Amino acid sequence: MKRRTFVASTAAAAVIALGGGAALYCASRPEAVPLSAEGDQLVRSHSPVIGPVNARVTLVEFFDPACEACRALHPIIARILSRYPNDLRLVLRYTTLHERSDEVVRILEAARRQDKFEPVLDRVFKRQLEWAVHGAPDIAKAWEIAGTAGIDMERARRDAASPEVSAVLELENSDLKALGIEKTPTFFVNGKEPTQFGIQPLYEAVAAEIEKVKTNS
Repeated sequence: MKRRTFVASTAAAAVIALGGGAALYCASRPEAVPLSAEGDQLVRSHSPVIGPVNARVTLVEFFDPACEACRALHPIIARILSRYPNDLRLVLRYTTLHERSDEVVRILEAARRQDKFEPVLDRVFKRQLEWAVHGAPDIAKAWEIAGTAGIDMERARRDAASPEVSAVLELENSDLKALGIEKTPTFFVNGKEPTQFGIQPLYEAVAAEIEKVKTNS
């Protein structure tokens, strides 16, 4: 997995540092929208958005559902979003660097079409060790996990295999190459990549950008 040195204990410590209590995404529910290759390569019209759609600060995360560091950071990102419920949105970009992770992205996109994107994403990350087996990812298990979110499985399998979802994957891969994204997670805050990788640099970049837009408003 990418960035194996990032461990869950680090993530847990960061949650404490950012404040106690349960963290939930302040989420707008992403819906399928027309696919477009025009405009900003960081934020596409089809990209899932969590948080206020028109927030002044955009955090873009290039993630792979099989990435250990992405899983560990998932609750940390939720905490940062909960800190800025009106000013920050998260835009998620699929980055299929691990074996067969594209098939799990298809599951996520199918869940999205049933308004179940976030609960399925949460479960896929929480139970990642059950399906993202090194060298032998268990996609049947990933489907089983997705089913616990209450999706219509028959419809989801049809949607997952649809040309529309294939087009999403093709455009995501094209953008990855154009932007030079080679590792997960990779973050951008209002179009700028933090100078260092880590929880604190990311939090500081978000806080600074929010302060800047508030000062300039």
